[in-house]
Amino acid sequence: MAAGQAYSEEKGGSSSLGEPEYGHDPASGGIFSSDYKRHDDLKEMLDSNKDSLKLEAMKRIVAMIARGKNASDLFPAVVKNVACKNIEVKKLVYVYLVRYAEEQQDLALLSISTFQRGLKDPNQLIRASALRVLSSIRVPIIVPIMMLAIKEAASDMSPYVRKTAAHAIPKLYSLDSDQKDQLIEVIEKLLADKTTLVAGSVVMAFEEVCPERIDLIHKNYRKLCNLLIDVEEWGQVVIINMLTRYARTQFLSPNQNESLLEDSAEKAFYGSDEEDTKDAKAEATSLVKRKPYVMDPDHRLLLRNTKPLLQSRNAAVVMAVAQLYFHLAPKAEVGVIAKALVRLLRSHSEVQYVVLQNVATMSIKRRGMFEPYLKSFYIRSTDPTQIKILKLEVLTNLANETNISTILREFQTYIRSMDKDFVAATIQAIGRCATNIGKVRDTCLNGLVQLLSNRDELVVAESVVVIKKLLQMQPAQHSEIIKHMAKLTDNIQVPMARASILWLIGEYCEHVPKIAPDVLRKMAKSFTNEEDIVKLQVINLAAKLYLTNSKQSKLLTQYVLNLAKYDQNYDIRDRARFIRQLIVPTEKSGALNKYAKKLFLAQKPAPILESSFKDRDHFQLGSLSHLLNAKAVGYQELPDWPDEAPDPSVRNVEVPEWTKCTSREKRKEKVEKPFYSDSEGESGPTESADSGEGLGSMVESGKGDWDWWDQWPLSPRMAAGHMVLPMGLCSCSCPHVVVTMGLCLWGCSRVAVPLRCPHGTVACQGSANCFSSPPLCPAVTPPPPQPVPSSNIVSTSLVTDLEGLTLTDTSLAPALLSPAFGSVRTYELLHRMTGEGLSVEYCFSRRPFPHDPHMVAVQIQISNNTDAEVKSLRISEPKPLSGMRIQEFPEIESLAPGDTASVVMGIDFCDSTQAANFQLCTHTRHFYVSIQPPVGELMAPVFMSENEFKKEQGKLTGMSEITEKLTLLEKCRSDHAIVQQVTSAANVGRVPCGADNEYRFAAKTVTSGSLVLITLEKREGAAAQLTVNSEKMVIGTMLVKDIVQALVQ
Repeated sequence: MAAGQAYSEEKGGSSSLGEPEYGHDPASGGIFSSDYKRHDDLKEMLDSNKDSLKLEAMKRIVAMIARGKNASDLFPAVVKNVACKNIEVKKLVYVYLVRYAEEQQDLALLSISTFQRGLKDPNQLIRASALRVLSSIRVPIIVPIMMLAIKEAASDMSPYVRKTAAHAIPKLYSLDSDQKDQLIEVIEKLLADKTTLVAGSVVMAFEEVCPERIDLIHKNYRKLCNLLIDVEEWGQVVIINMLTRYARTQFLSPNQNESLLEDSAEKAFYGSDEEDTKDAKAEATSLVKRKPYVMDPDHRLLLRNTKPLLQSRNAAVVMAVAQLYFHLAPKAEVGVIAKALVRLLRSHSEVQYVVLQNVATMSIKRRGMFEPYLKSFYIRSTDPTQIKILKLEVLTNLANETNISTILREFQTYIRSMDKDFVAATIQAIGRCATNIGKVRDTCLNGLVQLLSNRDELVVAESVVVIKKLLQMQPAQHSEIIKHMAKLTDNIQVPMARASILWLIGEYCEHVPKIAPDVLRKMAKSFTNEEDIVKLQVINLAAKLYLTNSKQSKLLTQYVLNLAKYDQNYDIRDRARFIRQLIVPTEKSGALNKYAKKLFLAQKPAPILESSFKDRDHFQLGSLSHLLNAKAVGYQELPDWPDEAPDPSVRNVEVPEWTKCTSREKRKEKVEKPFYSDSEGESGPTESADSGEGLGSMVESGKGDWDWWDQWPLSPRMAAGHMVLPMGLCSCSCPHVVVTMGLCLWGCSRVAVPLRCPHGTVACQGSANCFSSPPLCPAVTPPPPQPVPSSNIVSTSLVTDLEGLTLTDTSLAPALLSPAFGSVRTYELLHRMTGEGLSVEYCFSRRPFPHDPHMVAVQIQISNNTDAEVKSLRISEPKPLSGMRIQEFPEIESLAPGDTASVVMGIDFCDSTQAANFQLCTHTRHFYVSIQPPVGELMAPVFMSENEFKKEQGKLTGMSEITEKLTLLEKCRSDHAIVQQVTSAANVGRVPCGADNEYRFAAKTVTSGSLVLITLEKREGAAAQLTVNSEKMVIGTMLVKDIVQALVQ
């Protein structure tokens, strides 16, 4: 016995503190150990009076649990220490009890009074642990105690304890669902909690207990949206999923009127036939009755507050935001999620699998969203097979006429892979591409036919199956391919491929009348050795040949049917009897015999090769049900959009009176401070920082009483004799926001001048000193003159006001604006007939856009040619292509009959001439319009010396240099005419040049800042040579064409 004990201690015991083993392993003593002696040392330490020994024992026990060891037999010894005064021991005891309370419920119940005392402990961790242990005891008799504990914890001062109370709610609900009403009261209370620690947990409890009670969310909706960014990651996932379902019940679909409006606009423009007049009138009437879609501010709040989470490090959070945008956002805004999802493809293969499943579903309906990231879905050799197949699915969904050649080249590489399942999926993907894109069908078919000579039987077999489906679309044109496939029956042994060949020969036997009977003869020889699927197709082939060529195949058919009659498979026996009665005329065959040909040789529709992800979008993206393509336990259906928006006022929360008074007093204190003071340099920035709100946020928040106006520094400031106005305010001191900002029309590059305010047009009053006094609105009496500080005092707040404006040398200012403003070409955006009396024109003003230097400023002139006032003129639902950005102009509240308004918007075209699409909306109508820039408007002039020009030109040679010879018209040979024509074709600045017969111009693209250098060299007579140097080759080529056209025509 002593030897056994020594062996046990040597193997399982821990006699010294330096050894890594904690406690005794249940099996550590081998066959000599005794169960009743397990963990004796730990039990002794727990029973001692020294806290240090108890703490050491608890550490060893928790370490055992962490390593997966069973420590349940220590429960009586541990539970006695729940009343220990040492806080560290008590924490570890509660950790142990949370783990084993469910298994040892009877013993845990004996200590329930101690747990209740723990709920009153001054330490928040002990209170939370006591509640966690209490909720883990799954005995119905203590439900009232648990309910009382949860209610008390929900009012605890510590947010950690309130979070634990939220976690305990689902446990109590699963134990006794009759407590639902009381638990809902606790949930309602916790939902009103303003701490981020509680938010995620209480929403999880809400989802488990009462997901149908959306009325609990109304008052807390805005708070949850605003707290979302600071909630822990898993709480963010739960809240976003809940808010997705909430938004689907409370807001209108942002895409509901899109298709209707597009169809209507097209018919209104083109539909001039008399027979369409009635339909057009009916549709116009229905559109007038239907209110134009305006996104609910709360809907916009949700989209705006979740967008930053696309940059989260947690893949689940990014996926949750992606599904929210896919299900809730307007089509034009869904594209923002593409980049975030592509980023997740660099994660582990498990994350990639889930993301690609969702991308495959999204790419069916939102193909354009992922097209810019096509290369991110190319397959790596190290990818697992599941990832490869999903990437193939996405590539196939993204295939279109533009990129199909690139994708097919990729597929050619994939076919040579050693992964057979992947190769088979690639061949199927080629078939789908051929089905969806008609112009490459023949190319794909020829490629698949070449694969029939591959050494790998699986590749050949999969090719046969796909070719069979493609040939059904155009069988008459491909009889040679059918003949070629008929020869493969001797070599291919894969049952599915053999069956496909036989079906193809039987279906189109009239195209191969000589080969078909011979194939039947060969198959009859090997009939008994074939697989069932092949036997069924042999019977079908025999029947079809009997009906079309009975002279050659009658005996063969009878032979095959006799073989099938005695086959082991009853399906084959039944099929043989059925076909014999159908095709062979007898006295008992009946009327069906007459229709045998129609039954067997009826024209069959070509199969539609569809994605397996086509119908998965009815499941909420990112859910387990979507992943499995089957409804999982606990899945909640995504609600349909309502036909009419529910009352939005249910989300309004009353602000207490004392809060309002305090903010009002603060505002008055700020207004009383004089703008011009002795310490202006100190007070200016402080005031603006304290206000906490910019003009844009003030206007957006809808503060209609204009109290914020008094806070804003309206007074003009003087610097070097030029007037600088606060950005975005009317110069006439009226409470209106200036619609558009621009540079001074007289060429002063330092001055920001409002072009328009609601009272009338602001016009420049002289060019000598360019606004030595503030420009005034015609409808307002001029204000008294303001004191002007000396020019050598410049406040820090003035620097803030001037931020973003380019301060250039005055000598360069005229050259900067060298193109004559009056000669700028105007384009029509909306014809007065299409716009029902509203006409819109636009031009590229060639001025820097003040809000963003990477945007092209587009000046828009809106004229109201109707007899009625047009209200709420604005841009809605911009639909720029990937990478493009649109900065809308502020809403024009009203436009009187006969009036014209001039506004400026900014567009980042990404150095491309593709059109920017958006909606121009009034209070009654939406008009789909687009702005397409000439290549010359995508650049801004650059000023450089002759040496700098030559140095930069030397760097841009080879493929970056485009040369064109031309013959100048007689009227375009003078210096003035050449410069005028070049600068009218492109927004460029002239560069000094020493040679008389050479003209140089320079510019840089607005978005990327790439240099564009133009050289025009006059030669003998009217001959000339134009050279454009730019790293943007497409821009260079198009620019050469435009300049040549301007000089020649």
